[in-house]
Parts: sequence; structure tokens; C-alpha cells
Amino acid sequence: MTGPALLPLTIRRLDRSAAVLQARGRTPSLVTGAVRDGQLIWSSARGTFAPDVDPLDVQYRIGSITKTFVAVAVMQLRDAGRLRLTDPIGDHVPDTPFGAVTIAQLLTHTAGLSAELPGSWWERSPGPDREGLHEAMRTGTTLNRAGRRVHYSNLGFAVLGQLVERLTSRGWAEVVTDEILTPLGMERTTALPSAPFATGYAVHPHADVLLPEAIQDTQAMGPAGQLWSTLPDLGRWAAVISGDTGGVISTDTLDEMCEPSVVDDSPDGSRTRGLGFEMIRQRGRLLVGHGGSMPGFQARVRVERATRTGVVSMLNATTPTAVSDVEDPFDILEECEPRLPDAWVAQEDVPARLLALTGSWFWGTSEGVLRVQGEGWLRLDHVSGMLSTSRFRPTGEDTWTGLEGYFRGETLRVMRDDDGAPRHLDIGTFVLTRRPYEPGELIPGGMDAGGWPTAGE
Repeated sequence: MTGPALLPLTIRRLDRSAAVLQARGRTPSLVTGAVRDGQLIWSSARGTFAPDVDPLDVQYRIGSITKTFVAVAVMQLRDAGRLRLTDPIGDHVPDTPFGAVTIAQLLTHTAGLSAELPGSWWERSPGPDREGLHEAMRTGTTLNRAGRRVHYSNLGFAVLGQLVERLTSRGWAEVVTDEILTPLGMERTTALPSAPFATGYAVHPHADVLLPEAIQDTQAMGPAGQLWSTLPDLGRWAAVISGDTGGVISTDTLDEMCEPSVVDDSPDGSRTRGLGFEMIRQRGRLLVGHGGSMPGFQARVRVERATRTGVVSMLNATTPTAVSDVEDPFDILEECEPRLPDAWVAQEDVPARLLALTGSWFWGTSEGVLRVQGEGWLRLDHVSGMLSTSRFRPTGEDTWTGLEGYFRGETLRVMRDDDGAPRHLDIGTFVLTRRPYEPGELIPGGMDAGGWPTAGE
């Protein structure tokens, strides 16, 4: 997965950013890279590595990034008709003590569950089996009313792993491997470490010495943070998030997962949650992805889907020293390698029935302009008043579904005269006509009999 060559200045600045992170962060080793248009366009490895080992082939534990793979497995089952996101989890995992919470609430961390499994610190202890998981969560795991707020829950994703296992009769890691990792060519992403892999360390906060961290198989808690991966594999996952799905999930479902649906409790409101993914608004960008940490390891994948650009990183320190003044790779790429707009290409032709829809439409006195796009899509652009801009995807003969803003999910229908000419548009009962409030018989409630004041012939 290698992309086009970058300018030497870009590479030097990106390399310096990685060097500063590793040196000032006091991490034994760090690998990081940038992805654009589905390709790894830059990578850097800093720190100590075993001799004769390619740092890009070294596995690191990616912690909670595991949750994004489990979420995709859940959505695959949804798309196959095996579940609905509104289903109570108890319908599928019947011995769950909080069976009324929905699958969607588990995916968005709004189920009101405790962050951790009661008992021993799960990240540093041998994991429970399925029976042990359900026994441990019988008491003390419900903290809030479901839907009240975001409360990050590793336990919730352990239960989602159980959901995947019960619906497929396979282990969650086997499902993730067979249905996601293998089709994407992510052969170095595994549930248990496979050599070469990094040793996780605790770095003494006041001395430059290391303490090796223990590796635990978290078993039934594994869906919350078990996986190991490499930089190229995690870069492939960033490409998936940007839209290069490799067929493992539909683009519509990916878009649904990456929609901000609930606001986290960050003080500035910059963090939001989707279905298994987290989002952060940072310097005008909406970055989608997830972070991950386990004893001895930290990892992160963030993608600006609007520009199909992602940054991934992995390191082997439990808590690296914070580095505040390092240059952001997103800023470097935007400055040195700005995205150019795709070249405009004319269509060979446009169906006459669609061309007849273009131009101004009015909802009352609010105006919008309807345009035809490729593959029969429509776009309604706001001109004045209260009409919302939205794209519309074709769904049938003279029907489209709104994708943004007020009209998201609503159906646009073209209502035609007997001769087939478009008479008006109906968008979720909103009646749009060619002229403001005309013809009056189409306007709900009718029009004043005098109509608009006019003079002359």
C-alpha cells in the first residue's frame, strides 16, 4: 500500500514531527504514517527495534481500535437482516442483566453501563470466559438511564462481541478475521501477538528506565481491546474509514457509522460518537476513527473523510509523556500537499425527465435550485428562506432519498401532470412549486382567492 511520492520538504517535516513525538514522549519505539486516497503515502519508525526486523512488520497492540472492527461486524449482521439497531440486546443475548438497552446504544456508549467489568482490572488480568463475563456483570453495571449521556463502556463492547458470537456461532475474533481482515488483506492483524511484535513497557515518570508490561488474553472482554496490528494494516483500516471499503461494508453503512450521533461530555463539545467510531472536531476538520490503549501500548487512527486523508500511529509505552508543540501531520499535508479538486468532466447526456426538474423551486417564498448530478442524483441548493441544502439519491421511479440536513432520510417525489411534465415536488409533505405559492390549489390550506397583487394585462 504505497502512494505517490511526497515533496522532500513534506517528508522532512513529517519525519521531524515523528521524531519529536518519540523523543519528547519518551517512547521506546513509535511507528506512524499518513494515508491518502487509500494509499500509505508516508511512514516513519523511531526508537529501538530488534536487528534485522522491518519496523513496518512489527505488531503493536491497538487496544480499543478493536471496537471499530467489532462494530463493523455488527453492522454486517444488520445489513444481512440478522438484527436491527433498535433491538434490545436481550433479544439476542438473553442472559444479559441490562437486556432492555438497544444495540445502537451499546455502539454509541449511551447504554448507561459501567466503564469496566466489576472485579479485577480486566486489562491486567486473565480474561473471563463467557460464563464468567455474565456472572461478573450481574450487579453494579448499570449507572445511568439508557440514552441519557455518553459513558464509555468496555463492558458494552464485550456484550456486542457476545452478540456477534451468538448470531454466527463463531468466536468474535474468527468473524472479524474471516469477514473483515482477510478480505482486506490485513493478515498481520491478529487477536494474539505474532512475531515480530513489540514489547510493551511502562516508562518511569522520573527516570529513563523501563518495566516490561504483562500480556493478557482478555478472552470475553477481547472485543473491547484485544487486537494487535502493524502500521500498513492499520493504514489499510484508515483507508476503509475514508471510503475504500474493499467490499466488506457498503458505503451507505459506513457513512451511517461515521455520522456524529451523540455529543460526548468533552468540555468544548468537540467530541462526538457514531456507531462504533469516535469523532473529534479539530481546527476545522472532522476526524473520524478511534484511539486505543492497553498496558504497554498506545495507538490511534484518525481520518478526515472529506479529503480521504488519515494519520495512524502506534507506540509501546503505557503512558507516554505528553507533547504539546509537535506539528500536526494533517496541517503539514494541508500546507505542503493540498488536495486539488477533481477535474470537472461533462456527462455525455442527461435523461430528459431529469433535465426537466432542474432550476428554481419554491417552498412558499423560500427558493432552492435543483441540479442533476451523476448517476441520477439530485442536489437541492439553498438560495433564500428556509429551504435546506441536500443531496438526493435515486431510489425508484421519480423518488429520491435525502442525505443531508433537514431532508436527511426524507423522500423526494416528483408529481407529474397527465402529459408527464413535473407539476410539483413533494419532500416529506413539503410542497415545492415552480413559482412562489402557485398554483394555489397545490398549497396545503389553499391560497387567498385574490392571489398575488398584479397590475396590467
